[in-house]
Amino acid sequence: MTRAVDLLRNKFGVSQLYKHDVKQDDEIIFTVYWHPLTIAEREAIQKKSSDDVNDYALQMMIEKALDEDGKRIFQDGDKASLRREVEVSVLEEIQLAMINAGADKGVSEAKADLKS
Repeated sequence: MTRAVDLLRNKFGVSQLYKHDVKQDDEIIFTVYWHPLTIAEREAIQKKSSDDVNDYALQMMIEKALDEDGKRIFQDGDKASLRREVEVSVLEEIQLAMINAGADKGVSEAKADLKS
């Protein structure tokens, strides 16, 4: 029988890679990749951000967004520029994609694997 921790790591672990295309008029401007957010990362991001939900979401995006080679596409110093110079709807689109990533993965799949 598979251990629960192993099953969770295999099905929902940081080896998963998600992506989101940022588009304008059906043209892909660039693609953002990221690995799932862990509790440890969430705590580190919370320490770097204020109590404001928007600040947390922006900091999460900055920390987690990668290019196709796995390199960060934003630097910590980009935060002020992103806040002042980019449409909020575009930033929210990326942030929501990151937050909702994996939501389509069925927990029922993991439960079925756990029983086997």
